[in-house]
Amino acid sequence: MSDLTVGALMARHPMAVATGTELTEVVEILLQHKFTGLPVVDDGQRVVGFVSEQDCLRKLLVSSYHCEGSLIVDEFMHDQPLTVSESDSVVDVAELMVTQKPKIYPVVDAQKRLVGLLTREQVLRALKDSRRACA
Repeated sequence: MSDLTVGALMARHPMAVATGTELTEVVEILLQHKFTGLPVVDDGQRVVGFVSEQDCLRKLLVSSYHCEGSLIVDEFMHDQPLTVSESDSVVDVAELMVTQKPKIYPVVDAQKRLVGLLTREQVLRALKDSRRACA
């Protein structure tokens, strides 16, 4: 199990939200694809942020109450997202997932370009399968 890498588990061709995307469109993407959050990428596909359902809920609640104009994702995303690389150990990432909040980790290359997504579900499945091999 310790030699299993993020690259072996990650989802390739990941969904992402582009910078400049309006709040209601971000919500629509999250709902349509049943994601709890997604990375935010610039024109070069570099990960510059992360936006979650909770972020959107908070902003929708406030903007609806005050009838504010349109908000773009750049204004409310987390601008220092936790990312992992394809070569990272799944065990190391699982340990990170125990202590950190994100359920989805963008997988980036050396230039911080998005190459995949790794979810808690994928890691849980790999750990469960590894546990079964012990029996």
